[in-house]
Amino acid sequence: MAEKSRILIVEDDLDLSEMLNAYFSVQGYDVSTAAWGEDAVRISRETDPDLVVLDIRLPDIDGYEVCRRIRTNRRTQHTPIIFLTEKRDRVDKLAGLELGVVDYITKPFDIQELRLRVRNTLSRAEQQAPLNPITNMPEGSIIGEHLQRMLYDDSRPDWAVLLVTIDGLEAFRELYGFIASDDVLRAVGLMLNNTLRETGGPDDFIGHLDTHDFVIITRQDRLEDLRNRIEMRLQQSMEYFYPLRDREKARQAMTESHLVLNIGQATAKDEPAHFELESLKEALYASRQAHSPQTNDTDAE
Repeated sequence: MAEKSRILIVEDDLDLSEMLNAYFSVQGYDVSTAAWGEDAVRISRETDPDLVVLDIRLPDIDGYEVCRRIRTNRRTQHTPIIFLTEKRDRVDKLAGLELGVVDYITKPFDIQELRLRVRNTLSRAEQQAPLNPITNMPEGSIIGEHLQRMLYDDSRPDWAVLLVTIDGLEAFRELYGFIASDDVLRAVGLMLNNTLRETGGPDDFIGHLDTHDFVIITRQDRLEDLRNRIEMRLQQSMEYFYPLRDREKARQAMTESHLVLNIGQATAKDEPAHFELESLKEALYASRQAHSPQTNDTDAE
């Protein structure tokens, strides 16, 4: 059974909010509601909705500020937002579009029209999101956009990047099969996400760079603690990726030629300002080689 799409409805008119909640729940969506902007921001971070239907006029902070805060959070920065509004002014619509709002619908609206806009927005988001099919993490163009923004954003001079590589995965795959190696990637991705959620900040980012590599964007003051926690958790878990019968062998093999964790890093402090994306990647791979506990040419690409 397919997982329900999650919708967050932010509307201070309680009658309208209850009607939309009931209507979209019957349509098969998992619906959350909020009447206040601050509550909407909190719920969005707790539930990671697939779509936000957001009224501009709210009792505390307005819909524009809610949108800004949703966009600054790592988990919700790409969440599509539809504005509900009584305003018809072109300037207001442009202000929302500049914040990344994907659609507007003006009150009073036709519920069937809203249903179709919700369905189409969710469908477009699903088709456009370049997520890795194994780890369900951002990949490709999304990672490139985040790295480029980081390099050229003067308001973030303290950036730091980690490159986490699982070496030896090709040999592991040949021995235990694709399903087992995919399970390793999923487990590593989950551990990285959990560590970042506990130790990182709302503006941090994680993506699946390529088959064996994960990239994390953070700040320099969080870098050391984040790196230490990742190393500790993954090293403690590595032997459990092997079948029970092979775990003792794996303990010995991990110091030789099997699964090995390598982490490279680059920071704004270490590198010249505004260098190119390819130079950043080269610096990360070079740092990974320098920090590697051994020379491991398995999986060299």
